[in-house]
Amino acid sequence: MDFNFTEEQTMLRDMLSRYLADTYDFDTRQKVVRDGKGWNPAVWNAFAQDLGILGASFSEAHGGLGGGAIENMVLMEEMGRAIVLEPYLSTVVIGGGALKLVGGSVADSVIPQTIAGDVRIAFAAYEPQGRFHLHDLATTLKGGQLNGHKAVVEHASNATHLLVTARTGGSQRDAGGIALLLIPADASGITRRDYLTVHGTSASEVYFENVAVGAEHILGQDALPLIETIVDHATAAVCAEACGVLKVLHAQTLDYAKQRKQFGKAIGDFQVIQHRLVDMFMEVEQAVSMTMMATLKLDTPERSAAVSMAKAKVGKAAKFVGQNAVQVHGGIGITQELAVGHYFKRATLIENQFGSVDFHLSRYEGIALAA
Repeated sequence: MDFNFTEEQTMLRDMLSRYLADTYDFDTRQKVVRDGKGWNPAVWNAFAQDLGILGASFSEAHGGLGGGAIENMVLMEEMGRAIVLEPYLSTVVIGGGALKLVGGSVADSVIPQTIAGDVRIAFAAYEPQGRFHLHDLATTLKGGQLNGHKAVVEHASNATHLLVTARTGGSQRDAGGIALLLIPADASGITRRDYLTVHGTSASEVYFENVAVGAEHILGQDALPLIETIVDHATAAVCAEACGVLKVLHAQTLDYAKQRKQFGKAIGDFQVIQHRLVDMFMEVEQAVSMTMMATLKLDTPERSAAVSMAKAKVGKAAKFVGQNAVQVHGGIGITQELAVGHYFKRATLIENQFGSVDFHLSRYEGIALAA
């Protein structure tokens, strides 16, 4: 099997890498974090208009470049290298992924607007009592009215649309009776409590009180299999982002070990530090391999098992590489001024995003037992 990227994928990666190197350095990113918005509209506009990367994973019929999950993987890894704040994951991978799977007139209308950068989507699926379980829903859609509370909805404060899961029937943890909705973020009855996450993106607690929902807003009924597919694609993309984050953590730690001197020589000359750096490198490489495998299996019956295996491995790698990077750097590794601490924060959040290590090990075990 050929694991090399195509010429187009390589060009896409290099184009984004150059743009981020030129315009998205660490100090510039931190200015965006400090302004409290959690993203930079000018960067998002550049993604859409100058680079055209928002269309990379969409079909040419919708105005995209005809790519898919591999293109998302390539772009997400580069965004991980720069710990990008902008809502590519929620808008393109999750929102766009849902629209591609559903198709129809809504997709024909919204996808071109997404590619143009005019539509930004936030994924409102998880609830405080549900942890990582997508079917544990107290939010309800009854009589055309949506009521409930969604927790830690990233980029809801700057979204034009919300992709919402809601229960239309059954009890709170039933697999059936779950609808997937795409509703305007400014619809009457929606309120938010906004805040910044530990690594600088915006997130919100979103509350729905008698929000009117029409048939045109419903992407799917009995939609849990659809939602699980969307989240598996998102999980694979987050694994790719993690690979970018971990590569930078290892590279920065290696560079620091070559420069920092103790007892008259660089700490990288000590065998114990060399062993630690090698172990970090191996964790990164294994995470990259598992992410590639999961991405290649997204359209196969092995999708869920492959994604859970990859996420469990990436979660362990994020913890190991992040903690060792900070330990080698010492106290400065957790300061606001040094980039490594911010990469460590992102790695720590990814460790639990879309499911912890324990969650995915348990999920994989369930899949294996059912096979």
